[in-house]
Amino acid sequence: MKKTCLIVGAGAGIGGNCAKVFSKNGYHSFLTRRTDQKGLDNLINSIRESGGSSEGKLLNIAADNVVEDLIEHIESKIGNIEVVVYNLGSQIGNKKLTDLSNKVFELGWKVATFGLFRLAKSLFPHMANRTKGTLIVTSSTAAVRGNRGQHSHAASMAGRRMLCQTLSDEYSNRGIHIVHALIDGAVDAPDTLGKMLGKEDYDKLRIEKGLDKDGLILPEKIAECYYYLSQQHRSTWTNEIDLRSFSDQPWWNTSGEQYNF
Repeated sequence: MKKTCLIVGAGAGIGGNCAKVFSKNGYHSFLTRRTDQKGLDNLINSIRESGGSSEGKLLNIAADNVVEDLIEHIESKIGNIEVVVYNLGSQIGNKKLTDLSNKVFELGWKVATFGLFRLAKSLFPHMANRTKGTLIVTSSTAAVRGNRGQHSHAASMAGRRMLCQTLSDEYSNRGIHIVHALIDGAVDAPDTLGKMLGKEDYDKLRIEKGLDKDGLILPEKIAECYYYLSQQHRSTWTNEIDLRSFSDQPWWNTSGEQYNF
């Protein structure tokens, strides 16, 4: 049986880099993403070629029973899930209230909050029995500030943050370390920010702010931080952390316009 790190939301940015870092440090990385089997296979193969252990599958977190079945499969057939990185976003772009359908609003909640609840409900009994485990939840500025046009995103991310707090209050004394990681800025990731902006605007932003300027948050550095958090001694657990570029002002001291990507 393998010491396993489950990555929920393993694209080319934060999730994929977390898979590489944890595999490099002796974990078997199990990767899930909603679409793009080829991209998933390429990521798994790159980890294996580097000497790591990895596998994965496509997964729609909003579908019935998929989370529960996945946890049972890994725990019974592969190994103990010692770390989970819940890295699913719910950003749908800016939409006015009158342009936002009930279905799209609800989907944000299902992905960001309800999916996390289902995962914790399925996995935490296993972790609690072992009195050991880490859940790291990637979040965003929307969890702590609601900007115009971000109704679904802000509501779902704020719910995610509060869920992390309630889970921590109930399970930290049973050995489960829960971290809400607030990513306060733009991450230099082609399959998230790149898709949101489009190739031309993404490339322009990288030239103006990223690359050697370090004004965009590097996903590989987030992954290194996540690994450190997963190894913290329980006398000094971090439960919430803000990550941003050195050149960005923090969310509490900045007008909302800079976050409307």
